[in-house]
Amino acid sequence: MLLTGTFARSIDEKQRIAVPKLLREMMGCGLGKPLFVTPGTDGALAIYTEESLERFATQLAQASPNEQHVRAFTRLFYARAQRVDVDHQGRIRIPADLAKLAGLETDAVLLGVQDHLEIWAANRWADYLSDKQDRYDEIAEAALRGSRE
Repeated sequence: MLLTGTFARSIDEKQRIAVPKLLREMMGCGLGKPLFVTPGTDGALAIYTEESLERFATQLAQASPNEQHVRAFTRLFYARAQRVDVDHQGRIRIPADLAKLAGLETDAVLLGVQDHLEIWAANRWADYLSDKQDRYDEIAEAALRGSRE
C-alpha cells in the first residue's frame, strides 16, 4: 500500500474528519475494519491501519528497551494511540486529547505518507511547507543518502 496525496478537509463539531474514498480503498478500511490514530511527529497526528501499525510495532520492538528515549517514546506513543471506526460516510472521529495535541480545530490537511496518513492543522501544515519546501533538494539528498548507507 502506497499512500500519497494532499487533501484539504474540514473537521466538524463532533471532531470527525472524512477520509477520501480513494484512501479508504487503498487502506482497505471501512465498516468493521478499524484505524488507529496516534501522535505523529512535527505537530501532526498519524493514522494507521492495524497492519501498518503492527509493522511499525515490529520495527520499534527492534530498538533497545534499555535506552531511555526508546522507553519514553514507546510509552508516549502507545498510551495515546486510539482505535477509531470508519462510519457509513467514511469519517473517523479524532479523539479530543489527540485533536488538542495537534491543534486541530476546523481546517485540516490529510496527507498520504507512504504507509500511513497524517492529519495536520491547516495552519501548521502551511508553516511546515513554508519552512521546508525551499530546502527540498537538500532534504532529499540527505534522506536518500541515509537510505543507501
